[in-house]
Formats: sequence, C-alpha cells, structure tokens
Amino acid sequence: METLNELLSNRVLISAILAWSAAQVLKAIITLFTTKKFSVERLFGAGGMPSAHSACVCALVVSTARAMGADSAVFALSVIFAVVVMYDAMGVRRAAGHHAKAIKEIRTQLDSDDKSQKKLKESLGHTPFEVLGGALLGILMAMIIV
Repeated sequence: METLNELLSNRVLISAILAWSAAQVLKAIITLFTTKKFSVERLFGAGGMPSAHSACVCALVVSTARAMGADSAVFALSVIFAVVVMYDAMGVRRAAGHHAKAIKEIRTQLDSDDKSQKKLKESLGHTPFEVLGGALLGILMAMIIV
C-alpha cells in the first residue's frame, strides 16, 4: 500500500502520464474535427498531432528539473532520453511510416487479391511540427503539475 501511495504522490511520474494522456485525447479531438469521424484508435495509436511521446518526455524533463534541479543526474538522464525519443519519432519511426505507405501502394499496383495480408500502419512517426506541439504540451503540463 505504501508503494501505491508513493507512486500516486510522484508528481514527476504523474505529469508525464497526464501529458501523454492529454496528447492522446487531443489527437482524437483533432481527428474528429478534421475528418468528422471519431476514431478510438487515435486515443491509443502512434503518430499524429500532437506527439504523445514528445509530450511525455518533455513533461518528464521539466518536472524533473523542477523537482530535483537542473544539476541532478536524473535531469541529465531525462534530457538525453527525451532527445533520443523525439529524434526517433521524427526519424526512424516516420521513415517506417513512409515505407508502409510505399508498400501499400505497391500492393495496390499489383492488385493483390490476397485478403490475408496484414494492413500496414502508415502513421507511425511525427513531423517536426507534431513533435513541437507535443513538446509544448508536455512543458505546459509539467509547469502546471510540479
């Protein structure tokens, strides 16, 4: 029970989780307004605006700085972690999404009748604008919570 209380009082953890959750909800709302359709997948899926990964790690960085100081080893670790995550979101994961789109186009051109082929997810990574949106959301959440 004590461990649960410690987790629930950990403002660094809470700010990161709430930033991720807020980004996912915002994705669903933005998708609803742009497509006029509600997508449950947007509440849990990767890709889109704002980047939940960026929101989470930026909330982690800012809340760690506020709670433990910018001179702490934990802060340094969170900064490096955030840079890697955001770089990956804009680089490797975004490229994988482009590859999935290209494979889908090739399948269409080949006019494959094989319905057993797994549908590839195209929205994996983020544009720099989506990463920036997530980063700003994460910073805001950390400033409010910690």
